[in-house]
Amino acid sequence: MTATHEVTNQVPPLEGHDTSADPALREGLEREGAGWALEEVSALGRLAGTPEAQELGRLAERHSPVLHTHDRYGHRVDEVVYDPAYHELMRTAVEHGLHAAPWADDRPGAHVARAAKFMVWNVDAGHGCPISMTYAVVPALRENPDLAARFEPLLTNRAYDPGLRDPATKRGLVAGMSMTEKQGGSDVRANTTTATPQTDGTHRLVGHKWFTSAPMSDFFLTLAQAPGGLSCFLVPRVLPGGERNPLRLMRLKDKLGNRSNASSEIEYDGSVGWLVGEEGRGVRTIVEMVNMTRLDCVIGSSMAMRNALVRASHHARHRSAFGRSLVDQPLMRNVLADLSLESEAATTAMLRLAGATDRAVRGDEGEAALRRLALAVTKYLVCKRAPSAVGEALECLGGNGYIEDFDMARLYREAPLLSIWEGSGNVAALDALRAMAREPHTVEAYFAEVEQASGVDSRFDDAVARLKKELSSPDDLEVRARRVVEQLALVFQGSLLLRHAPSAVGDVFCASRLDRDWGGAFGTLPFGLDLAPLVDRAAAG
Repeated sequence: MTATHEVTNQVPPLEGHDTSADPALREGLEREGAGWALEEVSALGRLAGTPEAQELGRLAERHSPVLHTHDRYGHRVDEVVYDPAYHELMRTAVEHGLHAAPWADDRPGAHVARAAKFMVWNVDAGHGCPISMTYAVVPALRENPDLAARFEPLLTNRAYDPGLRDPATKRGLVAGMSMTEKQGGSDVRANTTTATPQTDGTHRLVGHKWFTSAPMSDFFLTLAQAPGGLSCFLVPRVLPGGERNPLRLMRLKDKLGNRSNASSEIEYDGSVGWLVGEEGRGVRTIVEMVNMTRLDCVIGSSMAMRNALVRASHHARHRSAFGRSLVDQPLMRNVLADLSLESEAATTAMLRLAGATDRAVRGDEGEAALRRLALAVTKYLVCKRAPSAVGEALECLGGNGYIEDFDMARLYREAPLLSIWEGSGNVAALDALRAMAREPHTVEAYFAEVEQASGVDSRFDDAVARLKKELSSPDDLEVRARRVVEQLALVFQGSLLLRHAPSAVGDVFCASRLDRDWGGAFGTLPFGLDLAPLVDRAAAG
């Protein structure tokens, strides 16, 4: 048989690398008080880089969850069946403490360590949804001390125990969220699900939920209209004693991405729920859970950008064109440097916010104020930039990037989700305006943070002055909300990079993000800047 061709100039698989080998991640981990977790993070990063872990991610997405409403005899079961790869990913995430484990860890920096591990375990985004919600449910659940005493130890335990059983009989629990309805979406006050008080202190819920993520979770936080107004409830899948709660899975959503995670429509058919927090104050009760999941949106978007960047950089270092490696081509270097800058800015801001979260839950009111505003604006910008960054990284691979075999297509499908989850762009922008109007101390905390970089670079100082001028005029602020929030986020990132990143990184950021109108294509960094440090920091571990 005659060989028709030889395979040359193709890039070797990106396997056997350390996904934690990101200078911005490692430096931020130390800076935010979690240097003690560096070896844990590295161990998980090395595991994520193995061919076996990468394949688990592919299998979990390729074999989407399947809904079984009835068994073969016609009994209602309302169960979702997952590929075994999904359960293996969940088990690894729980055993490494990516879920609610930090709430049982008294070490300063525990939430920072968890954020870093969540970022490096980047083999599949879908299973991160129940992991994130399990993390976020704890502060809301503490509004009912009795429920917290019963369930928090099982939520924080590092044991993954799937299947629908009485929660008291399980080694570990997973939580979900079930808030939005088809007529309201983000406007949860328009919810029509009702909650009727019972003589035993429970409520019975009746209504239809448009999005319920991870429906095989052990219980959900949900919002329903009680006699005293919109209230928060904990709704279990299985009641104490083992009886199934009448909660009907109607269908699974057919989504663009995030396919390993089951997102469902459900109906509460007289479902039992336990009140969490005060009746009529459901939004206030659940807002802390939303704050935590918003942080995870920033982590997930930072993860997507870094993952795509590493793959693009790996390709450019092993692929030649026109007589030179791609990484040595001036235009490609500019693109990689720009993507590296975007990734570093996102990761550095994310870790600062994780540090603020860690200190806020330990009682630091100043850090809580900073987190309130800085998280809202960072969620807006980082999650909105991720699809563009991932798309540009995909293009670095040319036609291969568009082929499913090379993983970039999967990253690209995932990228838009986190800009939608927990409030799309307009919702995030308006939330930031609400924080500034109702909690002016958050603005004070924000400027106290960013002005620590004053005097380092005149372009940064000019950006701060422009921002203050924008905020000084309340006229048409809602119309300008996106522009103002983008400026708030960029100044926050710029301050952090000027203080903590190599000087060349801060210089490029100020030149490209603060000293000209933002919104240009990647790879249009101004001429004459030192891009080598950014290209080097883009390399895989």
